[in-house]
Amino acid sequence: MSTIQYDKILKKYPPLSDERSLDQILADERAKSKMKFIVLDDDPTGVQTVHDVNVYTDWSFESLCKGLNEKSNVFYVLTNSRGMTAEETEKIHKEIVSSAIAASKETGYNFTFISRSDSTLRGHYPLETEILKKGLEEQLGIHVDGEVLCPFFKEGGRYTIDDIHYVKQGPMLIPAADTEFAKDKTFGYLHSSIPEYVEEKTKGKYKAKDVTCISLESLRKRQFDGIKEQLLQVTDFNKICVNAFDYCDVKVFCIALYRAMQAGRHYMFRTAAGFVAAIAGISQMPLLERKQLVNPDLRNGGLIVVGSHTKKSTDQLNLLLTAKNVVPIKFESSLVLEGKIAFMKEIERCVKLEEKTIRSGKTAVCFTERTLLSLPDDSKESALIRSVKISDGVQSLVQLLTVTPSFIIAKGGITSSDIGIKALHVKRAKVLGQICPGIPVWQLGQESKFPSIPYVIFPGNVGEAATLKECYEKLIYTS
Repeated sequence: MSTIQYDKILKKYPPLSDERSLDQILADERAKSKMKFIVLDDDPTGVQTVHDVNVYTDWSFESLCKGLNEKSNVFYVLTNSRGMTAEETEKIHKEIVSSAIAASKETGYNFTFISRSDSTLRGHYPLETEILKKGLEEQLGIHVDGEVLCPFFKEGGRYTIDDIHYVKQGPMLIPAADTEFAKDKTFGYLHSSIPEYVEEKTKGKYKAKDVTCISLESLRKRQFDGIKEQLLQVTDFNKICVNAFDYCDVKVFCIALYRAMQAGRHYMFRTAAGFVAAIAGISQMPLLERKQLVNPDLRNGGLIVVGSHTKKSTDQLNLLLTAKNVVPIKFESSLVLEGKIAFMKEIERCVKLEEKTIRSGKTAVCFTERTLLSLPDDSKESALIRSVKISDGVQSLVQLLTVTPSFIIAKGGITSSDIGIKALHVKRAKVLGQICPGIPVWQLGQESKFPSIPYVIFPGNVGEAATLKECYEKLIYTS
């Protein structure tokens, strides 16, 4: 598969001029449905398209009851499963199904799951949605007819065109399987075509030829009835590929989807962040500014922790380190191989440097070594387990702080999850919006280590080379 020019596709599929009428039709369908959506997010970056939505960091009966009782038709549950083994992932998803069903019976609200994962197709697929499907069918007695795959994420330059998923790099759209993300040691894949990706990941259980594909042509022509009929024909948990180049495409699909659900059909969802905003009717809002985020009386510096190893993250880090008033602190993460004592001493060294920097009014930039550890005869599981140990060390760089930074930026999905849950002890956070496109900000609750400070969750695979630096410069104090 070859690359294509973004501008060429934009010319062929320009944004719709009358999208407001589309929003009203979608709002009407949503009001008829009254369905609640529980978004299971395999890392914290999935809130990168929403605002004024709550994120829960556990899936207890109490938390899910609170989520279902909210006025909003959507809330997030952070699973962090992308940083777990397959066995751990299976276990927690079984727990989530049972808790959600119990909470639904208690509150009286119907719900469905959205399995929100990476827009570049990494994660525990098809394991997670298969566990959810089985649990719902066995415990609720419903039949899940099909599974919707929609990895569209405009803010990050992720588009599905003619059933092929692309990643925007500069002026070009690159087939996803040709990017560094597809070479992920744990979650790599070979196919950019969503139908072929399905067949690959399900090991042939679901064939590419059986995938129902919703074309951009039908979406742009607003063929609601035709798309609904396609959905009604899907049975036996077969897959549905949603092509999308702009939010209008996802909105048209969601209108047809709501109508199919009203006709009694049940679907599972494996999507990126863009689908959540569309199905839940969350409008776009202006990017956040410092005055909306940072306490003006706090003169301490900030803290930026970079755990992601992608080339994009490294390029962003290198440019960030050219900014004013940043102090680089390299965390020698390879010391994990030297044993617990050596690793702990390295953590303590970095924390002391962070605290000194933050007190001085400058921003500490703590980053892991830029090359992934690779050992002879490494298996996917052993590499993941070692990665978790390093992540535990990274979150300790925040957990052990005794000084309050004016803000925290965490770079990387697993990094931001571990810091949020383990270091900051967040139970529920409010998504304020985005500071840069696709980069969400949490407002930390009173139960957290640093109440009310802004916590910026910066995905490892989002933004241009200068975006991390721009994010930092929007947050720093200027006299």
